[in-house]
Amino acid sequence: MIKVVRAKLHCLRVTDANLNYQGSITLDPEHCEAVGIVPLEFVEIWNKNSGTRISTYVIYGERGSRACVLNGSAARSCQPGDEVIVAASWYCQPTEIATLKPRVLTFNADNSVDKALHYDVTALEEGRYGFAIREGLIPETA
Repeated sequence: MIKVVRAKLHCLRVTDANLNYQGSITLDPEHCEAVGIVPLEFVEIWNKNSGTRISTYVIYGERGSRACVLNGSAARSCQPGDEVIVAASWYCQPTEIATLKPRVLTFNADNSVDKALHYDVTALEEGRYGFAIREGLIPETA
């Protein structure tokens, strides 16, 4: 089994950091649903400003809020305005890699969606793959 990216929110801006909350990252359900991230799912968060990398679970905030709030100890890793990448992953067999089509959203400075994309891996021959980033989301397959 290998760990691969399943869904990604790229260059989302942190809207708040709430140290006095029990933990997690609060995200807009519309963003999460577009790429297939579900409540309570563990995600990795990579802060582009500081290089900090953390892992926590997702909770849904208010629909349409464009929220990205780091809660609890995660609040120490990011400041409002920081750009972060939120990535969900899964495990698969290497032979399955070409069947996966991870969905990705990129964002404008106000956390509105800039682009909807998906990753496309093509099996070329044993042990070799092609890779492309394609416009548009495709339906979730898992």
